Amino acid sequence: MGGFAGGARRHGDLADAGTRPLVETTVIVMLAVMKLLFAIAAGGAIGAVSRHFVGHQMALWFGHGFPWGTLTVNVVGSFTMGVLVEVLALVWSPSQEMRAFLTVGFLGAFTTFSTFSLDTAVLYERGQLGLMAFYVIVSVVLSIGGLFAGLAVTRTVLT
Repeated sequence: MGGFAGGARRHGDLADAGTRPLVETTVIVMLAVMKLLFAIAAGGAIGAVSRHFVGHQMALWFGHGFPWGTLTVNVVGSFTMGVLVEVLALVWSPSQEMRAFLTVGFLGAFTTFSTFSLDTAVLYERGQLGLMAFYVIVSVVLSIGGLFAGLAVTRTVLT
């Protein structure tokens, strides 16, 4: 017999108010948060390593005179975000952890506005104002354009 009518309570029985005991609820919430944070961290690790790889490859292919790696990851990442957002809206409903893994974790670490800002400052400090302006304009226009292109391509393919 469970409950409060003289019987012993078993693990999993509901408390008298119809809810789990506070400690059990707190543990469940903490585990859910930890699971979400682990998903973000794992995605971030993969995204950061991917960003490093792309940056390295672009430098090998095109040299170090222009931040091709940062431009590439921001444009590709923005396009990928557009595709992903549209897929999530139209055909795929993954877990909260998977969404966080892909968007906050992977794409958050793969694309990088902070590096974009640093690259802009370096071009400015070198006195390459024309190249700096070109980089800023191309990065913003192509990244936003990449996101819209990802949305449009995915809508065309899926609808």
